[in-house]
Amino acid sequence: MINEISYHKKNDEIECIHYKNWHKSYPPHTHTGHIMLCCVESGKVCIIMDGTSRIYAQGDEFSIPPDVLHEIKPADETGYSMAVICIRVPEEAELQEGYLAELKDSILDRPENIYLIEEMSQDSNISPYHLIRQFKKAFGLTPHQFQIQCKVRKAQKLLEEEKSVSEVTYDTGFCDQSHLDRCFHKIVGLTPKEYKDAVKK
Repeated sequence: MINEISYHKKNDEIECIHYKNWHKSYPPHTHTGHIMLCCVESGKVCIIMDGTSRIYAQGDEFSIPPDVLHEIKPADETGYSMAVICIRVPEEAELQEGYLAELKDSILDRPENIYLIEEMSQDSNISPYHLIRQFKKAFGLTPHQFQIQCKVRKAQKLLEEEKSVSEVTYDTGFCDQSHLDRCFHKIVGLTPKEYKDAVKK
């Protein structure tokens, strides 16, 4: 039984992902500015969203809104096959206001920059603890988790542009290739090299 994943991407607006007999789990993460439309083709998949767990089986459809913390894992040992369409959507106007949105946009624009929580706190003029708590409440992840996720998303784009893994490591601000590999595999479920092979233009 073949276990595989493939990506079909023409632009930054729409991406199609197909999981076939997939057994890997994805830890809590978000999709900034994208809604996910999912259809289970076979098997069962468990989705944990906002702390609520639900199992979807063959023929079930579900969606995951932007910036909503969720986790994906097989519901049993048989795995699952699933088609997913990620569509970019305009962000809500209210999320574009305030220091949290400014911080989020700053990380999104340059995730490779070293931006310590102490610097974020000073720039936002609030305590580090309060900043971490408020950011996680608004976007589902701590600022550090969000920055790592953004680094990996940027790495995906650069790999799609046929850049080498060593170039991507440098351009995304990871300290070395093993660090990139670990973070990339945790979020994407593949190594950077495997991802390059899975992307179909």
